[in-house]
Amino acid sequence: MSNLQPIILIIPQDCGGMRLDQALQKLMPAHSRSRLQAWIKDDFVKLNGAPATAKTKVWQGDQVAVLEQANPQSTAYQAEDIALNIVYEDEAILVINKPAGMVVHPASGNWSGTLLNALLHHVPALADIPRAGIVHRLDKDTSGLLVVAKTLAAQTHLVRQLQARTVKREYRTIVWGQIWRNGSVDQPVGRHPTQRTRMAVNRNGKPAVTRYEVLERFGVHTYLRCMLETGRTHQIRVHMQFLKAPIVGDPVYGYRGIVPVKLMSEELLTAVQQFPRQALHAIKLGLVHPTTGLAMEWQIELADDMKQLLELMRQDLSQPEEVFEFDPDEGDMDFDEDIEEDWLDDDDE
Repeated sequence: MSNLQPIILIIPQDCGGMRLDQALQKLMPAHSRSRLQAWIKDDFVKLNGAPATAKTKVWQGDQVAVLEQANPQSTAYQAEDIALNIVYEDEAILVINKPAGMVVHPASGNWSGTLLNALLHHVPALADIPRAGIVHRLDKDTSGLLVVAKTLAAQTHLVRQLQARTVKREYRTIVWGQIWRNGSVDQPVGRHPTQRTRMAVNRNGKPAVTRYEVLERFGVHTYLRCMLETGRTHQIRVHMQFLKAPIVGDPVYGYRGIVPVKLMSEELLTAVQQFPRQALHAIKLGLVHPTTGLAMEWQIELADDMKQLLELMRQDLSQPEEVFEFDPDEGDMDFDEDIEEDWLDDDDE
């Protein structure tokens, strides 16, 4: 939403010869240059009555009209009527089956349409609880179970359980390569040393342990059960890549080598290449109820898109003569995903 009347600025002498975005940043220091550039691009800025680009030079006496736009971050905590798939609810907690594609907490690029916005509409009283009762996260494109506290006391209790590593979290995932035995990955996870929007196995990171069990093995993929003993950001995704078994569809830590075309049917190949997200689903959640003290556990069905992918793998009759393994040195990796700063010692996938 913008003001009805534009802000009129006259370029002073000391701004003469500057780029339009640079001059605006000097004259409107409350706004970042990236925001001002976006306004220029979206035609909310006129230079001498005409559209301009961020690189257009301005001179003393030029008139700039700016139709100031509201900061999207200012609406981050507004309630929004977004449907929730509620698995369990009482006076203290709420257990949600989060769909793939939903961001849990507002952050850069996602200031609306989040789980937090939906929770504030469903339980308005959550406006008085830090982060609307959210105590752990799932990545935007990871589906499955998430617990939310409805009271401050419940939130404190759940945070302590997470820090004590007593919350049980089980995931299902489909990975590249054939894994032949059950095992675990005990490797610290921290920020990538050069790509700051990405996590990595890092000796200076926080301790992280993921246990995994083989459920089904296919020609070039394996279906796994993963159990978190810790809950670092992107933990399973990073640990599967470390295991040389990256998750199918993962846009950041996924397979970027030469696709083994001859080892899959055309139908399966198409399905894998077009799978729109990381094949990761939080299927089971167990915790101690913060009010009653009773141990509680919830389990949901596997996400439909992962069910369909598994069925194609089961129907694929092509079997490789040699074991297919992921080569992390082949191809390139993408580093374009934003990561929120951790806000709990144990932060979920």
